[in-house]
Amino acid sequence: MTAQRTRPASLTAQRTSPASLTGRRLSRVQIGEWIDMAAKRSPDRACFVTGSGTRTFAEVRDRVHRLARGLQEMGLTQGERVAVLDTDSPEYVETFLALFKLGAVAVPLNFRLSPAEITTLLRSAEASWAFVGDRYADGVLAVRDDLDHLDHVVGFGAAAGTVSFDEVLRRGAAGSPREAFVDDEDIVALAYTSGTTGLPKGVMQSHRMWKTMVSNAILEYRFLRDEFRYSASPLYHVAGLSLVLNAICRGSASLIVPQWDPAELLRWCRQGLTDVFLVPTMISALLRQPDVRPDDFATLRSVFYGAAPMSPELLTQAMAMMRCDFYNGFGAGTEAGMQTVLTPEDHLRALDGHPHLLRSVGRPGFNIDLQIWDAAGEEVPVGTVGEIVTRSDMVMSGYHGQPEKTAQVISDGWFKGGDLGYLDQDGYLYLAGRKDDMIIRGGENVYPLEIEATLFAHPGVVECAVVGVPDPHWGETVRAHVVLAGGVEATPEELQAFCRERLAKYKVPDHIRIHSETLPKNASGKVLHRLLREQS
Repeated sequence: MTAQRTRPASLTAQRTSPASLTGRRLSRVQIGEWIDMAAKRSPDRACFVTGSGTRTFAEVRDRVHRLARGLQEMGLTQGERVAVLDTDSPEYVETFLALFKLGAVAVPLNFRLSPAEITTLLRSAEASWAFVGDRYADGVLAVRDDLDHLDHVVGFGAAAGTVSFDEVLRRGAAGSPREAFVDDEDIVALAYTSGTTGLPKGVMQSHRMWKTMVSNAILEYRFLRDEFRYSASPLYHVAGLSLVLNAICRGSASLIVPQWDPAELLRWCRQGLTDVFLVPTMISALLRQPDVRPDDFATLRSVFYGAAPMSPELLTQAMAMMRCDFYNGFGAGTEAGMQTVLTPEDHLRALDGHPHLLRSVGRPGFNIDLQIWDAAGEEVPVGTVGEIVTRSDMVMSGYHGQPEKTAQVISDGWFKGGDLGYLDQDGYLYLAGRKDDMIIRGGENVYPLEIEATLFAHPGVVECAVVGVPDPHWGETVRAHVVLAGGVEATPEELQAFCRERLAKYKVPDHIRIHSETLPKNASGKVLHRLLREQS
């Protein structure tokens, strides 16, 4: 028999509805009500589309209500932390929607992590519940007794030792659950960072943050009700889940498949997809599919790309093939949401004699204050590289249990994410890389993104990343990691000569390594520079 475990302290103080109110509701709408309002407006419209069928908004609402009631019957209370570990599925989203209603704290976990890493995060989050897919159930069950707080393990499938998701649904009677009253500053999710520059940190995301992220995205990316959208970002990542929530709020359909596959996405494009979110390497893979042609994208209205640099050559090729609106965006999604937007009009202007805009990530989005600071925290002149800082209602509440790290990145309401860039005279932002990735070679600052943009201009380069490596003479030297397109042959010396024609001598990579396979990336498509830097 499992010993009774200690209940972790709430991330935020529990609040009760003011006594002056006759009911539990305040004038503001809570996140847990989004699915109810969508189902009221469009009960028979498709909410989730998968390879095996469709669920309408009314069906999803009813399932979410039953799931929430079933969890209440099993003892889930407001403020408890609930880990979710699986590939993408409608049930994954339904779990989050139910947790929103109950005022629980969702803890999405990266399914690509090792069992040891997952155990570390479960312990850090003090999760008392875990929803797991069959592939991950054994690993979680094996460490359950070593965790002080993990009382319940719910299986999305039928893994032995778990309570099945369907069983929780059966426990929930029809009707509305007892919804929790939450304050906008209460924590809705504890999301762990991607760890591109170090160990993951638990980001405390409030209801206020999520409300703002979703409403801003609907505004900036012009969501409509009759769309059929797909996001290649996995649901455990803030970009993946928020884009599905955007669609729910607008009453439009979302394609949900377990994992990204270029051939499958092309098939869905031929079946009526209207909008997609992809990272640049995915766009490249999609355009390399056999027999791909412009007619495959006849219903496509927009492509939203981000998370990593895209060469102007690839972007121009994609725009010619897909013939739709293109958006680019930059942000610290987990900690501060989307911060800038390069609009479809900006892309068209770039093709009409202003190609430099394709190197930009756009201008600050709605209600976002963005500045460029030097090391002393002073705003720098136009055209000067410095740290990108922003202030908005999308900034996180801090890092769980790490007040010192929180203080390092949030100062008087300004979020400092460690990204470098500069603004031009028209307010467009151009990235220069991560603060931690900046290379100091013989006293000269070298910004990796400038070199990567140069290498991307080579017609044979499909992926590249630039890192600094220790050197006894220069302090650091520049090393580039490159992946070439199929059938292309180019030597490191040829690529260095290509850079030498376009860059100052001290910026030309001292070493270039050509990889036969894709560079290591996290789930959002960002290259893991740390791993490349550690290579001998």
